[in-house]
Amino acid sequence: MAGPRSPKPARARDTRPAPREPRATSTPAEPLGPADPALWLAVLALLASLALSVTFRIYEKDFWQHLAVGRAIWTLHAIPVTELWTWPTYGGPDLNASWGFRALLWPFWRTGGVWGLYAWRWLTTLAVFALAWAAARKMGARGLTPLVVLALCALVYRQRSQVRPETLISVLFALQILLLESARRGARNALWALVPIALVWANTHISWHLGFGVAVAHLAGAMADRARGRANAIETRRLALVLAAMLAVSFVNPWGWRALWEPFDYVLNHASEPIMQGVFELAPVDFANNLRDLLPLTLVAWLALFAWHTRRKGLDLAELLTVGGFLALGLRTQRFLGFAMVVLAPYLARDLDAWVRTRAWPLWTRPAWNRGALAAAACLVVGIPEWTRVELPLGIGIEPRQYPIAACDFMLAHGVRGRGFNQYFNGGYLLWRFWPERERLPFMDIHQTGTREDRFTYAYATSDPQAWRDLDTRHRFDYVLLRREPYRNDRLVEFLDADTSFALVFVDDAAALWVRRGGRFADLADSLGYRHLPAGTEQLGAIVARMNSDTAMATTLVRELEREAAGSPWHAMAEGRLGSLALARGDLAAARAHLDRALAVDPRQGRAHERLGLLALAQGRGAEALAEFKAELAIEPMPRGDFRLGQAYRAMGDMGAARAHWRRAVAADPGDAEAAESLRVIGGN
Repeated sequence: MAGPRSPKPARARDTRPAPREPRATSTPAEPLGPADPALWLAVLALLASLALSVTFRIYEKDFWQHLAVGRAIWTLHAIPVTELWTWPTYGGPDLNASWGFRALLWPFWRTGGVWGLYAWRWLTTLAVFALAWAAARKMGARGLTPLVVLALCALVYRQRSQVRPETLISVLFALQILLLESARRGARNALWALVPIALVWANTHISWHLGFGVAVAHLAGAMADRARGRANAIETRRLALVLAAMLAVSFVNPWGWRALWEPFDYVLNHASEPIMQGVFELAPVDFANNLRDLLPLTLVAWLALFAWHTRRKGLDLAELLTVGGFLALGLRTQRFLGFAMVVLAPYLARDLDAWVRTRAWPLWTRPAWNRGALAAAACLVVGIPEWTRVELPLGIGIEPRQYPIAACDFMLAHGVRGRGFNQYFNGGYLLWRFWPERERLPFMDIHQTGTREDRFTYAYATSDPQAWRDLDTRHRFDYVLLRREPYRNDRLVEFLDADTSFALVFVDDAAALWVRRGGRFADLADSLGYRHLPAGTEQLGAIVARMNSDTAMATTLVRELEREAAGSPWHAMAEGRLGSLALARGDLAAARAHLDRALAVDPRQGRAHERLGLLALAQGRGAEALAEFKAELAIEPMPRGDFRLGQAYRAMGDMGAARAHWRRAVAADPGDAEAAESLRVIGGN
């Protein structure tokens, strides 16, 4: 008899997690057709992105001279070929390569004023990127990713979208790329359209040779393509004939060969002059200033996708020479960065679109509306960091504090004229206000027009008082008009404050005007010359020290600051200084009123929020002081910022935060005895 069965052992429980279901993926869907609403959703988002990128307040100086010369062309019904724009060189030869752009721009201003200038920016920007999109599609990029690429490139292009000839030339660049890429794909007759482009180019900007160079790069690419037996290759003989015609037609301009020689003359004879070293746009790219516009990402993306495209289909020599050449120029000299984005955009769009089509994507991306919404969102989201730059605020208008508007009003009211000196960047505005009145023409215009000797002395006069005296001795200026807040390394305002042969007669946030004491304006100097108020900052310390013992001087200085504030709508600096004086004498109510008025005129007025923070500290309002100090730090670095923040936190009773900021203050400056003592008092050592 069999014994009982042994019980079946229990199966061990499997505690391992169940395997995940594979994510549903698919290859990209077919491109959307031109009638598909989802495509137009993305296109509308791109248009909004492009418009936003170039809708910021106008602050640059050159457009005033473009308008002044355009007005002159329409008024004279002729293209000026003699110098009419600066008094030291008046009547000499003038080579105005941008005459065509200026003549085209003037009707926009005459018709719409400021809105006309923005219409120019919008129309040229939309034309540039519409042509770039057409070129990308011609190269096979039919998806939605090219729209995102265009929005991305427009963020970098933004900084070069001021009202300048480059905006028109960017349209010509984009059109030229479209025609050349069309020719690579069989539209051989498209090449002949390059000839009228060359004619327009030679009459609108000095950069005619760059357009010629793009065509040469494509000729080299065509020769390489034919050597490799590629089907898509431009007919080299036809392109060579077109190049010859482009060069020939470029001579059809008011100055002939001299206009074509101008860019080479600049490189050989002028680029190394000291005056050019101070031009910001000629400096190399500062990547720290190009993080918000995603320039590093754009460059890395192009390099990676260019390498990927080369591995798949072989080297595109035309792309390498065109895009690589312009990137080299743009990174070395910021002036060419906008052009670099124009020529890069269609190739990056082509390669990104091709790469996207080789990947597997989630099934939810297949519906047209999902793809359109995703592309539309990307076009808008990528721009948010750049559009929120405080130094380029979105809006429509001209930034008045950048131009000597009220100073020129003063000149007209008081008959100031003669042999004047101005910094070259304000020459355009003086032309706009005073041309053709010869006695009020600028000393130097936006092109640094002048003799070689004057350009050299000018460059050194900004930092060397002896060079300034040499320049004044050579020309014996009747008046001097300077920017009130100087650019880096420019000390001319301080030199004029110290020059007893000149009297300061007008000053506001934008400009300061001096007249010679012993010249034709001696009476004006005696009647309206400021006695104690300087335009600069170097003399302020000594003046404030004297005020403590000289009440008459203090009273006079306050009256002069009040006169400055009353003399111009742009008087934030005067109100700020009046606020500081009121704060020093303990009149907190007056200090607050002056500082509030300063910020009403200029919300970015330096030190105003800091002073309001000090005022709040004096009244025991720690939270308000903290908010003011943080507002100041959002505008610019604040001297002893950590110490001030520590004071605000202590007033709020937050000893931990106060201790942390004072420790940072001592670490940054071990000699800061006040911060060290504050730490000792609250036990932070």
